[in-house]
Amino acid sequence: MKYIFPLAAVIALVLIAWIGSQIPGMQYFFGVAVPYLAMALFVGGFCYRVIQWAKSPVPFKIPTTCGQGYSLPWIKRDKLEAPLKTSEVVARMFMEIFLFRSLWRNTKAEAWDGPKLTYESSKWLWLFGIIFHYSFLVIVLRHMRLFLEPVPFVVSALEFGDGILQIGAPTMYLTDAAIILGLLLLFGRRLVNRQVRYISLANDYFPLYLIFSIAVTGILMRFFLRSGIDITEIKSLAVGLVTFQPTIGAPIGSIFYIHLFLVCCLLAYFPFSKLMHMGGVFLSPTRNMANDTRMRRHINPWNDPKIKPHSYAGYEDEFRADMIEQGIPVEKELPTKADD
Repeated sequence: MKYIFPLAAVIALVLIAWIGSQIPGMQYFFGVAVPYLAMALFVGGFCYRVIQWAKSPVPFKIPTTCGQGYSLPWIKRDKLEAPLKTSEVVARMFMEIFLFRSLWRNTKAEAWDGPKLTYESSKWLWLFGIIFHYSFLVIVLRHMRLFLEPVPFVVSALEFGDGILQIGAPTMYLTDAAIILGLLLLFGRRLVNRQVRYISLANDYFPLYLIFSIAVTGILMRFFLRSGIDITEIKSLAVGLVTFQPTIGAPIGSIFYIHLFLVCCLLAYFPFSKLMHMGGVFLSPTRNMANDTRMRRHINPWNDPKIKPHSYAGYEDEFRADMIEQGIPVEKELPTKADD
């Protein structure tokens, strides 16, 4: 059922937009009210989650390391996997955010007859993630041409490069095919890999279905269901939304409102889902902290200054009798009582 419920939810969203957009007067609701509400939820929810994460105390320095840390000058250390300086932390974060370095280092364990346990490199998830994320990024940037006038050179150049193969009319973009491929690969991984399938929940499948439906409706609108699709009216609506002067002009086909409604649902859902790893990766203490615990004492900035450090010796002096009574080893025994 964890596959069916999210699929049914996405189908319901499509039907709501399809039927609702054909009701007279509801075009303004789906074309103006829903996008503003979705953007408010996205921005507000995103900021709220980031602020809550930023307010969380970090009592210990816990960078994830998988390489030789700094010890003696003549011992070679791993500057990316055990960063010591801020510049090395920045380099590590860059590699993680833009190249998915941790997924590149992914391994899988398999048991063979013998018995033998093997660890092998597994870069499939890295490949699937790269295909999907960069296709999604290019598509979002490419859509900026609808909201900006004049269109920046960077956006025009990106659009030209994306359609450089000049396949079909209108031109088919490479990222349109790539994002569909990436989504199918990510979805297939959750079905084929039994370990991943076992831990997958409905909220893991819902974003895949939703983004897939957004991509499919966009492709249908561009290549197949072009009746009633006026790009000038769509751009006029998009520019009106960002300038807070929205207007609904000539009627636009229902497929556009379905596509727009699904995008709005994704924006509204984003801050409350696992998709928030986009913002959370910057605030992960396992990634954004230097591995220098032997050189600098990490003091939690949220510590109450009235609470003084309590050494183990002082702790044992305070609770020695109770520790001995519970059988906990102590460094110093209780003083011998003098005979009466």
